[in-house]
Amino acid sequence: MTEPRLQRLAAGVHAYVQPDGGWCLNNAGVIASGDTTIVVDTAATMRRALALRDAVRQVASAPPRLVVNTHFHGDHTFGNCVFTPEAVVLAHQGTREEAILADLHLTGLWPDVEWGDLRLEPPALTYERRMTLHAGDLRAELFRLGPAHTRDDTVVWLPDQRVLFAGDLVMSGVTPFCMMGSVEGSLRAIETLRGLEPAVVVPGHGPVGGPELLDETEHYLRWTRELAQRGLSDGLDPLEIARRAEPDRRLLDPERLVPNLRRACAEERGAPPGERMDVAAMFDEMITYHGGPLPCRA
Repeated sequence: MTEPRLQRLAAGVHAYVQPDGGWCLNNAGVIASGDTTIVVDTAATMRRALALRDAVRQVASAPPRLVVNTHFHGDHTFGNCVFTPEAVVLAHQGTREEAILADLHLTGLWPDVEWGDLRLEPPALTYERRMTLHAGDLRAELFRLGPAHTRDDTVVWLPDQRVLFAGDLVMSGVTPFCMMGSVEGSLRAIETLRGLEPAVVVPGHGPVGGPELLDETEHYLRWTRELAQRGLSDGLDPLEIARRAEPDRRLLDPERLVPNLRRACAEERGAPPGERMDVAAMFDEMITYHGGPLPCRA
């Protein structure tokens, strides 16, 4: 497994990339100028979060004051605890609520992972629509999109550098994931992000790229929606539709197609975006589709 690495995107702006980007191997970001440092997302395990903290020290002259969580999933938030209380954790209000509700449940899905001595640190500072952060001469715009990947997703946009931290709204070489959000909402989110005209896109998982990552994510989502429409007309359930499909094998974690289809089918039948569904049942369907436990190398 390739070690995590810092990738310079602009002066004072770095992505922290954890290959290969599969289950729980997410990306993070560092925005640092003057005496202010902002971290975008953390990591799933104590070991990985401490490695991220060490990496931040390599490129920042001051410890982080703020940690932004793009959404509540544990791979992006469990490492909050290594940055507090020195840093304040910030997210959308809905993300705070979902984090408290989920707690450390993710650890039970992969009991063999060495999660370490984690403790839940939900966001202490929240916003509703938009927020602007300043780190020295760097300006970061935060705004909420969703339901998309989850019910409430935050993106971090640096307009002067045209760098976008997209969280899990965008994937790179990894299967998009709408189990707790919306296929239709994700497509709308991609259109909003395209309107920003980013030069650099940091996906939630996988290699950093450019606006082509928006196109690739959109292509998958539209394909999923078309599969759902055809499958429903044939009287198939999402697992059957997935088994008959031919997913792009270049994308990691192809089993995500099953809950994506369940979400797409529900929306085709009129379910509102972000409607709560049985996550445990959908996770079991992924295991069935995969033919055994899902691999997690966190």
